[in-house]
Amino acid sequence: MTYSQHQYKDRLFTFIFGSPENKAWTLSLFNAVNGSNYDNPDDIEINTIKEILYLTMHNDVSFIIDEQMNLYEQQSSYNPNMPLRLLQYSATLFEQYLQSHKLTRYSSKLLKLPTPKLVVFYNGRKEVEDERLLRLSDSFAKSGDIEVTVRMLNINYGRNSELLAACGPLMEYSWIIHRIMSYNKGNLAEAISGAINDMPQEFALKPFLTVHKSEVLDMLLTEYNESEERELFRQEVLEEGRAEGREEGKEESQRETAKKMMGDGLPVNMISKYTGLSASDIAALRC
Repeated sequence: MTYSQHQYKDRLFTFIFGSPENKAWTLSLFNAVNGSNYDNPDDIEINTIKEILYLTMHNDVSFIIDEQMNLYEQQSSYNPNMPLRLLQYSATLFEQYLQSHKLTRYSSKLLKLPTPKLVVFYNGRKEVEDERLLRLSDSFAKSGDIEVTVRMLNINYGRNSELLAACGPLMEYSWIIHRIMSYNKGNLAEAISGAINDMPQEFALKPFLTVHKSEVLDMLLTEYNESEERELFRQEVLEEGRAEGREEGKEESQRETAKKMMGDGLPVNMISKYTGLSASDIAALRC
């Protein structure tokens, strides 16, 4: 696939680390995350879920190497529900794996599957530590039989210095996002263009981003606009919850507000804070 044929609906992170043409950068990222030293990019089998096949689902980057299935997501907004999302992505990718390897879940023999490794690369404004483990079980009202653990790495420029030093393209991606956020005083397009122009000549990403500047601009404008819309919607929901609680103070109103906040993926403790409902009451709304 040539870049001119590519449908530029991806995030910049996906464009850089999820393209077959950039497997060397993908391998560099994998080595940095795992402390490994693989040196053959052709060992990587990219299996990212694409919208053209799954209209309601697509992930950022996923690939198989050495019997390990890696799911990498980039998040500019803190999202504690990533274990649930990555569980859904993993199920789809395992289904693809079974089909491509002509395997059946009904086999009398134990299937050998690639080991899933789930990582979120976070570069939002919310202050979080360099590394955090997100667990699906934190969403459960009671202990259950399924667990999913996601490793969230803070890749804001200046954080996780060892990780960024181990992967040049990741450090450069972090640098340009930081530069855009620093430049953005109202004209996002100018901030993106200026950040690309100001990249040091020795950066490996500079020629790539310069050649594909218009596509990168489209991707980042779309990504930032979607992020702002999500944040505005969250604020509207929170304001609605406060107003309804003040004006009505009724349990039914509290439940409706909680449902709206749950639908937006807000954590239980925040829903409880703004509605006054207990964690068990909120959990009951899922039934």
